[in-house]
Amino acid sequence: MQLHISPSMRSITISSSSSNGFIDLMKIKVAARHISYRTLFHTILILAFLLPFVFILTALVTLEGVNKCSSFDCLGRRLGPRLLGRVDDSGQRLVKDFYKILNQVNKEEIPDGLKLPDSYNQLVSEIKSNQYDAKTFAFMLRAMLEKFEKEIRESKFAELMNKHFAASSIPKGIHCLSLRLTDEYSSNALARKQLPSPELLPLLSDNSYHHFVLSTDNILAASVVVTSTVQSSLKPEKIVFHVITDKKTYAGMHSWFALNSVSPAIVEVKGVHQFDWLTRENVPVLEAVENSNGIRNYYHGNHIAGANLSTTTPRMFASKLQARSPKYISLLNHLRIYLPELFPNLDKVVFLDDDIVIQRDLSPLWEIDLEGKVNGAVETCKGEDEWVMSKHFKNYFNFSHPLIAKNLNPDECAWAYGMNIFDLRAWRKTNIRETYHSWLKQNLKSNLTMWKLGTLPPALIAFKGHVHPIDPSWHMLGLGYQNNTDIENVKRAAVIHYNGQSKPWLQIGFEHLRPFWTKYVNYSNDFLRNCHILES
Repeated sequence: MQLHISPSMRSITISSSSSNGFIDLMKIKVAARHISYRTLFHTILILAFLLPFVFILTALVTLEGVNKCSSFDCLGRRLGPRLLGRVDDSGQRLVKDFYKILNQVNKEEIPDGLKLPDSYNQLVSEIKSNQYDAKTFAFMLRAMLEKFEKEIRESKFAELMNKHFAASSIPKGIHCLSLRLTDEYSSNALARKQLPSPELLPLLSDNSYHHFVLSTDNILAASVVVTSTVQSSLKPEKIVFHVITDKKTYAGMHSWFALNSVSPAIVEVKGVHQFDWLTRENVPVLEAVENSNGIRNYYHGNHIAGANLSTTTPRMFASKLQARSPKYISLLNHLRIYLPELFPNLDKVVFLDDDIVIQRDLSPLWEIDLEGKVNGAVETCKGEDEWVMSKHFKNYFNFSHPLIAKNLNPDECAWAYGMNIFDLRAWRKTNIRETYHSWLKQNLKSNLTMWKLGTLPPALIAFKGHVHPIDPSWHMLGLGYQNNTDIENVKRAAVIHYNGQSKPWLQIGFEHLRPFWTKYVNYSNDFLRNCHILES
């Protein structure tokens, strides 16, 4: 904006800039004989005072898109109401009225028989053609949103159910591998050769060696655990693996390790039927768990029946499905509580789950002083993520049950299974097994109302006061739960654990986390190729 006084002092012009140049907003002409310099001076002072206000209002109007006004009359019509404090509030009244209608509709029932469009475009088309009032529009909008929300919720629950079934089933290739190796055991003498060879048998109870225990019926997973441990070790000649499996998998498991040596490490394969100590008298509770129809229906039955999905969040439903994994009633999953009896001549072992990968030498684990404790484990209550590393007793137990509330602290820190150092000498001086059995019986009597998630809850009670925390870098959990796992943290961990449903050998495994597991799979093996277990 510019103020221009003519050389003759006979005219004063106020101009405003625009895209078309300068526009004269005001032009005052005076006759020299009728005006004095004093009057002119006062006029200039008044204009100088008003000029900043005119500038500000013009700027506001320009910013609001009215800079197309090319005349002072147009600008006046725009600025006049503002100068007088009159602003058109019809838009605000419309919004307030619409809010009022929405609140009213939210309190009323959706009319029966209201026909809903299938898309936004169809909704707009029907509004135009039928000229709906605001209330009808609000009802249709609410009904559409509730319908879509219900469909999304149902699809989410269906996705979780499908994922649960995928996680609980045995992939065709792994089932084929077990069958082919079992057949090989019966037809090939090399597949039946003694493991380990007779001259190495004394080393199975030699405490100067590093003894690992693995309990599984998954041959491919077992091969990855053993191979990754041996390849990551600085002293593979000091490693002894005790692989325990069930009776149906024993022949296939034996064939695999007989035909695929991991020398200089030593591997022993035993079936649960080969342990004299594992009798019904010594394991009465687990026999009841496997044979009880009620328990089997809980883990193998209809997981939707009786569940009120309208009041259950997808996350709660996922947790309940995880708790119903059939593996939790498998004897193999409970075997770790009997390690002192199964290996009476050993002093210390490292127990490994079958869904882990070893990435670093584990020899230093045998040098950790457990300070008289039985179980060296990573605590899971000091992390930030909600799924894995922020677990306390309240996440596992039902503290509304009187026995749980009386005996346990809901804020006590939990710890992880998967990679544990067990001092068997210290263990034999405790009543851990008896405590485990006692609480398992109590939970069975209470119809699983004290806890529902597998073997860890009774172990949390049984090992109470017997756990020595070890550095979290030894054992990284959650690779079967979290898609957003930090890759750099994975690379640094000594042991990575695919606990959760998304196992790396399943199609539902996370693609970016699977290579840490598949790097230890020998895809050129004839048995794997014949079963179409191919690198993805």
